[in-house]
Amino acid sequence: MNAPVPGALEQLLAHYLKLERQARSAPSVEELAFSMVNDSQPLFGYRHGALLITGKVRALTGVSSVEPNAPFVVFVERVAKALAAGERFALPGTVPAQELDQACRDDWQALSAAHAFWLPLKDRQGEVFGGLWLARDMPWNEAEQALLAQLGDCYSHAWLALQPGKPWRLRWPARTRWALAAALLLVLLVPVRQSVLAPAEVAPRNGQVVAAPLDGVVAEFLVKPNQPVKAGEVLVRFDATTLKAQADVAERTLGVAEAEFKANTQRAFSDSDSSARLDLLAARVEQKRAERDYARDLLARTEVRAERDGIAVFADAQRYIGKPMRTGERLMEIADPAQAELRIELPVADAIGLEKGAEVALFLDSDPLHRHNAVLERAAYQAQNTPAGQLAYRLDARFENAPPRIGLRGTAKVFGDRAPLALYLLRRPLAALRQAVGL
Repeated sequence: MNAPVPGALEQLLAHYLKLERQARSAPSVEELAFSMVNDSQPLFGYRHGALLITGKVRALTGVSSVEPNAPFVVFVERVAKALAAGERFALPGTVPAQELDQACRDDWQALSAAHAFWLPLKDRQGEVFGGLWLARDMPWNEAEQALLAQLGDCYSHAWLALQPGKPWRLRWPARTRWALAAALLLVLLVPVRQSVLAPAEVAPRNGQVVAAPLDGVVAEFLVKPNQPVKAGEVLVRFDATTLKAQADVAERTLGVAEAEFKANTQRAFSDSDSSARLDLLAARVEQKRAERDYARDLLARTEVRAERDGIAVFADAQRYIGKPMRTGERLMEIADPAQAELRIELPVADAIGLEKGAEVALFLDSDPLHRHNAVLERAAYQAQNTPAGQLAYRLDARFENAPPRIGLRGTAKVFGDRAPLALYLLRRPLAALRQAVGL
């Protein structure tokens, strides 16, 4: 037997059941949204459809990506807002043009079809969270409207199954949202203390810099980092081989000059030429004696001694041994361990207005849970490059209590004047925006 050919009613029912099955089996809200505005078009013959969720268009017929500022999108969202003000917003049915303002009617005539149907989507409490705008050139009959109302319940159920949470725009009424916005604005206006974080180091206070006394090569370091030293103790020895030879030559040259001067002095009683040369030979003796004294002084400088008691502050002796040094080049620093200050490198991008006496809190890398309080004493006006290659201002602070060990590093929090919380949070973005646009 041949199977009977299905009629139009059976085909309509089969297509409708297929739409419900596709909606309930959609794996994501994106695919469900695409199906809601496209798959039912052959069944109902509308020209275009738009899915709105919480007043915003999420999907359009024949469009893969929604442009928020497109004229049709703006028109549909404005019509949905106008419908939300009345009771018709929660009921499926045709949209009467006379209930809209003149601007909406003009845009409707230019952008959409003549006959539109509004299909609301409701949650389990019966509140509308979205809807479908379907427009075509032919009027909607009662059978189609009933079928669309039933399909709207299916779409609502499928959407809530994929996104059970209520959209934030519908969680609170408009009055509550405005109250929250006002409260947030007031919180942003609350004055708070500005503060910045910057790397810091515990440095000697009023320490004595030990520099290279001559041009030469370091032969030996006799102290170790942070070793206590006494006044007069030898700290560094330079290679003295060349200077010893120069001192010996200068000594011998002086002896020759003195012998020549003595011989001419004895001959001066009988030789007028020798008497005339005495002044020149005496000056030469003084010159050679000065050269000898200078050579001895340089030889004495090869041993660098401490001029005060304290500790030797430097990084590593091995990087100096065998290295040629220039006169005045820094070797170390002799400091009193009980006198230390905080040296802060404040990046230019984080700089805020700071006054003398500002509060400073230091958190050492070795002891991050312990806070060391300090007071700002000096702030440089000109930024300099740090060893890390960053442009920063130097800040010096005085510890209020016993200072930590010299050489320790950490992070300093420097407190400035009070400012609104909004400025505190948006200071860096506003500075970047101003640098970008020049306003």
